[in-house]
Amino acid sequence: MILRSLQELDYKFVISVVDEWWGGRHMADMLPKLFFRHFNDTSFVAEEDGELVGFLIGFISQSYVDEAYIHFIGIHPDYRDKGIGRKLYLAFFEKVEKKGCKTVHCVTSQVNKGSINFHIRMGFQIEKGQDRVLFTRKIK
Repeated sequence: MILRSLQELDYKFVISVVDEWWGGRHMADMLPKLFFRHFNDTSFVAEEDGELVGFLIGFISQSYVDEAYIHFIGIHPDYRDKGIGRKLYLAFFEKVEKKGCKTVHCVTSQVNKGSINFHIRMGFQIEKGQDRVLFTRKIK
């Protein structure tokens, strides 16, 4: 498996599979093409034998330059539980730490227990008082 920076050309493929990868939930609206154009320096894809099997879209806050945010991650269902999500997160942490970030944030739905457990295993803390689950992790 290789990791590389997300490219604008990846949009067409990702948008064609994201709903399927999320079990039929309509998620494509959360991924406008602007993410693929403007945040590719801090976003990544995982490829296996030339096939895109995972992606992470994240960025550095313009308002809080020492904070970063993971907006979306998707892993092909046949490639889950193989450490791809972890590798994508670690690549993101390394990239944004080099750019001066000390904290990473992300959110998930309260019903997404798999995501909640993954983020806890990755060292995130749950912030209280949200209608969604807000995670924070120090990286420095």
